[in-house]
Amino acid sequence: MAISALAVAGLVACGDDNPSNPGQGSSLIPESSSATISQNPNTSSSVPGQVVPGVSSSSGNVVPGSSAAVPGSSAVAPASSDSQPGVIPASSATQVVPKDENGFPTLESYGAPSALYTKDISATAKRGWNTRYWDACKPHCSWLRENENDVTRADRTSNETYAAELMTARNCNIHDVEVPTFTLGNVSKAWLGYEGTRSACGDEKEAGVFTCTDMAPIAVNDTLAYAYVAGTADSKCGKCYHLQYDGHFKDEFEMNPPKATHKALKGKHLVVMASNIGMDVAGGNPDLPAGQFDLMVPGGGVGAFDALSTQVNGKNVNWGAGFGGFLTECQKNTNCGTEGSLDCYQTCVKDMCDAAFGNAGLPNLLRGCHWFADWYMAADNPTYYIEEVECPQYLVDHYVTRINTTIETNIKKRTDWSDFKEGDVLDTLHCWKAGEAPAEPGGWQNPSAGCDVPQ
Repeated sequence: MAISALAVAGLVACGDDNPSNPGQGSSLIPESSSATISQNPNTSSSVPGQVVPGVSSSSGNVVPGSSAAVPGSSAVAPASSDSQPGVIPASSATQVVPKDENGFPTLESYGAPSALYTKDISATAKRGWNTRYWDACKPHCSWLRENENDVTRADRTSNETYAAELMTARNCNIHDVEVPTFTLGNVSKAWLGYEGTRSACGDEKEAGVFTCTDMAPIAVNDTLAYAYVAGTADSKCGKCYHLQYDGHFKDEFEMNPPKATHKALKGKHLVVMASNIGMDVAGGNPDLPAGQFDLMVPGGGVGAFDALSTQVNGKNVNWGAGFGGFLTECQKNTNCGTEGSLDCYQTCVKDMCDAAFGNAGLPNLLRGCHWFADWYMAADNPTYYIEEVECPQYLVDHYVTRINTTIETNIKKRTDWSDFKEGDVLDTLHCWKAGEAPAEPGGWQNPSAGCDVPQ
């Protein structure tokens, strides 16, 4: 008899390495904090010619979505197959990008994707494999770089280096409204610095911040899709990769061959962007030297740090296996079993998607969950060929913070983001570092750090 046990998918890939995260993201203001942000932050991990939104001061911050907000870079479209990736004529750069009924840019507004995203790389590229998860935690790449030994997140030496490495990844409150990734910390007489907004995977729960739901996978067409992933502990935030699925899976062998799901996925292409790391996401091995990516898929498993059930009020939802999610639940003999048909897995997964997300008021989660069944063919731990590519502008737009666009901020710290609404003005403070206080009447200058009003 064929051995039928499939690999259990979905290792821990929480975006918040330590949900309580004491001190995470705190740092002193660099001396170069007066620099202004670059409007053309190009690196090997970004798209040539892309425009990332920037403001030189956070005074009077307005959350994106209001009429006074700084627009995102979604006015810049990915290139068609016969143009330079990511570049559009300057005359088009101010066009308003149409939004669909769920509030994110329509794929059509980005134009045709680059031909590089669907080219055959099977003859030259290394192989790796996917697991899956969606814990809804604040992404790893939403936290500030802590020190020079942290090579995963954006360099904060200057505004130019911060912008060139795509700043911090967006995060949202429980109602899916984008909020700051970092704010002023608790200013003392000796210290003025910043703190990351706290993850819902820690003690904050409803008051904390989550993965923005528009980071769920989305199909471009029948053979190309975009998504976000957690990489290994040394993965670089903001890098993008082209995955070409090969019809196999990680733990196959002679008596445990590929299933119908893996065969149905063969030949499809997925372009992914690293927005997380997972401390247990594996490196390569002789058979699969490229190692593992943990694919962000709603319903893919809540992992060890579950914020998803908080966000969707899912106390009575069957989330499936913590590591593997809905598909792993569907592989039980009471559902499809481990040798079930493609149709059985797709139907079972979508039924669980509907039960979890159908009335949650978060349509991107439902879309991404159905994507796993319909586009990804409910494939369990599939393998692929992989190469690094320039990022599609769609992924850049949904990744880059539209609020913390400089290395400094005067946004006031909040302990509860749950009541923040789209269009609300962010509270700010006028603060200064030690020795930089404004002169008081009579010429005396306070030598301590502080703010105009008590915190």
